[in-house]
Amino acid sequence: MSIHLTEKDVTLLLGMPDCISALEDAFRRQAAGRVENLPRRRLHPPAGMMHCMEAADLGIGRMGLKVYTSFAPKARFLVLLFDCTNGDLLATIEADKLGQVRTGAATGVATKYMAREDASILGIFGTGWQAETQAEAVAAVRKLARILVYSRDPQHRSRFAEAMSNRLNIEVAPANTPDELVIQSNILVTATSARSPVFDGSKIKPGTHVNAVGSNSLAKSEVDVATVAQANRVVVDSIEQARIESGDLLIAIETRKLRWEQVRELREVVSGQFPGRESDEEITLFKSNGLALEDIAAASLVYDRARDKGVGTDIGIWDS
Repeated sequence: MSIHLTEKDVTLLLGMPDCISALEDAFRRQAAGRVENLPRRRLHPPAGMMHCMEAADLGIGRMGLKVYTSFAPKARFLVLLFDCTNGDLLATIEADKLGQVRTGAATGVATKYMAREDASILGIFGTGWQAETQAEAVAAVRKLARILVYSRDPQHRSRFAEAMSNRLNIEVAPANTPDELVIQSNILVTATSARSPVFDGSKIKPGTHVNAVGSNSLAKSEVDVATVAQANRVVVDSIEQARIESGDLLIAIETRKLRWEQVRELREVVSGQFPGRESDEEITLFKSNGLALEDIAAASLVYDRARDKGVGTDIGIWDS
């Protein structure tokens, strides 16, 4: 029987370390040819958008899609999870929290393989919903001594610093300027809604790892050409999707500071086909767009835990 899981259920069942492991395994299966992932597609009615992304993971026998609408004043997210062997609907899952955690988890996977082992200062641009799990994910894969945060609103960054200090038991401090944050950090995360770069890439120190997370549109770019051009390794979750969504890379491509042939996929890094880092001096960049395979991996983890714990509401679709 199929079940419905609410945002409250997902919050109860989905933890960051386990989600990181689930995504890491999914990327390994993708590298082995066991996952089919389709890029995000969008409909554009006058008042908003509908987005849909699909994947099938034969390694766990699950397939499905995430569909969401972005109409003022908010976005609404839903995952439909199916059995690969018989087409049965396993679950409908409210997926705002799921998306927040899996986006952080993808950064956690990339940081695990691409940041220096001794990287201990995280700098985050952004103080919103996604920034919270970005900090949580990086803290799960590196022993952080300090986190710095910057946003344009001093009150937002102070509130974020206090809340995340308590949540992670790590010193989190507001930075007064973008330069201050970049110069002091050896891991950077951009998790903003900015349409133009949020820091000067020429300030990045050798050995820094950058996770560009906030933009999934060709019209937006959180990192500048200098950041992309000096990166020794540029990794994306999907080249196919990056070509249609990565504004962060577009200008560098158009100005010949980067070629698509230089860009690699996260599955190659996780599976050992391509090293995420070869020296402590390299600057590395992960451009995250978010993939359906990540949603299916996270949703499958949530579903299995729900069944184990007896969580969820039976909905009985197609039972007859």
